[in-house]
Amino acid sequence: MVVVCRRSGEVVVSPLHAIYYDTPDRQLLAQRAVLRVRRTPSGQVQTLKAGNGLSRGEWEWPVTGSVPDLTVIAEAGAQAVIAGLDAALLVPMFETRFERRAVLLDQGAIELAVDRGEIIGPDGSIAPISEIELELKAGESADLYRLAQALADSVPLWIEPRSKAARGFALAAHEPPGPVKAQRIPFGPATTVDSAMAAILGACFGQFTANLPCVLAGDDPEGIHQARVGLRRLRSALSLFRSLLPQTQTAWLGCETRWLAGILGPARDWDVFLSELAAPVREAFIVHPELHADLTMLEEAALAQRHLAGEVAREALLSPRHTAFQLQFGEWLESRGWRAQPVTPVSARLFRPLEELAGPLLDRRHRKARRTGAHFAELPYPLRHLLRIALKKLRYAVDFFRARYDERQVGPYLEQLGAFQDTLGHLNDVATAARLVPKLDCAPATAASLERAMGIVIGWHGRALALRERQLIAEWEEFRSAKPFWVRPGHGDRRST
Repeated sequence: MVVVCRRSGEVVVSPLHAIYYDTPDRQLLAQRAVLRVRRTPSGQVQTLKAGNGLSRGEWEWPVTGSVPDLTVIAEAGAQAVIAGLDAALLVPMFETRFERRAVLLDQGAIELAVDRGEIIGPDGSIAPISEIELELKAGESADLYRLAQALADSVPLWIEPRSKAARGFALAAHEPPGPVKAQRIPFGPATTVDSAMAAILGACFGQFTANLPCVLAGDDPEGIHQARVGLRRLRSALSLFRSLLPQTQTAWLGCETRWLAGILGPARDWDVFLSELAAPVREAFIVHPELHADLTMLEEAALAQRHLAGEVAREALLSPRHTAFQLQFGEWLESRGWRAQPVTPVSARLFRPLEELAGPLLDRRHRKARRTGAHFAELPYPLRHLLRIALKKLRYAVDFFRARYDERQVGPYLEQLGAFQDTLGHLNDVATAARLVPKLDCAPATAASLERAMGIVIGWHGRALALRERQLIAEWEEFRSAKPFWVRPGHGDRRST
């Protein structure tokens, strides 16, 4: 420990200065490892942190100077991280300088530290540090979350998903917060349903929160897209496991995730409209000056609405309600709150092997999609929209469990499903565009021009979709007739028609 409080309630103030090292090509960062040398009141401390999603480690050694000394690293786990690393290649990447005020609370069970200072890049660029860190020393994780919620109730707080090191590397590279895509979820052969639920829900929630810095930066549309993907995956996972969750918990989770989806949705709708619908049409009409001018005016009006929607989203994400949701969900996930229910034949399935439940859950999603898309050629748009949602839930479920199946079968299945779903998604985007027209803020003199431009955009893409109808029907038939890869020989095929 860098700061040691001898007794509960005693505040210890320490100036801390750390230099973070890596090779110029960031070999350590590529392994999700961090190496630093920190000057503390008691001397220099070298720290190596590493995590690859399956195992995590943190090691500390006293050193005599501010330069890393790899010869003191004796632990097998730490040696594996630096294997093949040439110490001569290590260079300073950035520094942190801050004052830490630390105190032990709850009879020493929790250490609360307030850090104020700055991260300093190699070119002198600065990012401020103003944060509260909570570390559990003893007791239950729920105590930590309750304290965090009490703090959030007293002062405005934002939960920062990035470590000081992550922010430092971004500062050194002059990289703004970027979008984060979903990662594959590894499962071992002995994984239980309970453990799988924790891993899946944690991965979905992690993708959502990891994209929040990018959303707040406001410059990259992909950030809000990936945040919504993480949120949709989370909602899909909650729906997938609904029968195993207490009803009171699903009600609360459903309410808060719907609220967040509603907050992020408008900004994403305008992003899609601008990049995928309006822009290609405007380029196509560049040889028609009058219509091109109308389309340009439409894009400018849409950009203004996108800006407003983004501000609403950022305000909500910085709100006490969102912070409370993050803390409550974190506590629920950490403590596996779904276990707080009577023991029944259904709840007992939580502790069965995952492979007993994965197939039936996928089969249920698959059969629902087939029922929703029955007589696809005659389906009106509202029912095709429901089919798109059913296929999206099926795709997420397959992705959740893909580690339990042969990737040679899973990969092609997801590609086929994704292509069909994307076409239906484009159909939804065109329908959404029509609903965006009344939201455009314009002067009466320009209303006719904007309506004409929107009509051109919708008509252009509507015609393209009509031309793809025959191909779309063929893609549906291919999906409908394909045998699911999770159906094992000898177990029959219960698919509905």
